Amino acid sequence: MSGPDISVVICVYTEDRWEDILAAVSSVRAQAYRALETLLVVDHNEALLDRLTKEYKEAADVRVLANAGPRGLSAGRNTGIAASYGEVVAFLDDDAVAERDWLRYFAAGYADPRVMAVGGRTEPIWASGRRPDWFPAEFDWVVGCTYLGLPDGRVEVRNVLGGNASFRRTAFDFAGGFATGIGRDGDRLPLGCEETELCIRLTRARPDTVLLIDDRAVIHHRVPEPREHFRYFRTRTYAEGLSKALVARSVGAGKGLESERRYTTRVLPAGVARGLRDAVLARRGGAGRAGAI
Repeated sequence: MSGPDISVVICVYTEDRWEDILAAVSSVRAQAYRALETLLVVDHNEALLDRLTKEYKEAADVRVLANAGPRGLSAGRNTGIAASYGEVVAFLDDDAVAERDWLRYFAAGYADPRVMAVGGRTEPIWASGRRPDWFPAEFDWVVGCTYLGLPDGRVEVRNVLGGNASFRRTAFDFAGGFATGIGRDGDRLPLGCEETELCIRLTRARPDTVLLIDDRAVIHHRVPEPREHFRYFRTRTYAEGLSKALVARSVGAGKGLESERRYTTRVLPAGVARGLRDAVLARRGGAGRAGAI
């Protein structure tokens, strides 16, 4: 299949995710649409850097390198972008696995030269084996997954979601890289929104830009047990508010909060109504979901 060469960047930071990292790389190497290369960017962890270098020393299609910038996900991604050779750069979380046609659907989106980014759908793998009864699907973004309320199919969006996303290389020429003051830093307060800020900068720099989400480009993202509890839910939603404030300060509240207004005025009220209806019908977790929202 003809199409753009795609480099896949996986940012890693802890040996605690060793098996997850190996699974993520294996899922990329098994793609029907072959990646040009896989880059593992290690975030200031010498032991992990050495271990991964040894693990993949015989793999011509996998490169291991150190984050060349400050600690954090944004700088790691920027390191991967700078070191990669593909016409398109895709990003996969280190605790996720991609379905076999993931890159094929990404590549198809770039047939339109206006398309500068293509994202996909991220499904949760709950550590307990099932979604907590109280956890509303409208908040699956809390655990890095596609949430109820996003449009289905292949659609234009304001921004893609960073753990399952790709960008045309020229997008970074127009807009620069990921802002290092916004994204995550290991296990510290779980900030985010770095991809939102980048996408808004990109559409401002090139107004005819098209950004897509294709929900056929699927990855499966592990949700560890501590993230199934309300304590993490509360911490992550608070951190998201801080991140949105940083984005609004950077790009203005108009674009910076455009999608969030629809989410809070349409998606969340509908979620509360569903939860209350389920509670009236004695369905498990309905009141908890309404309360969480």
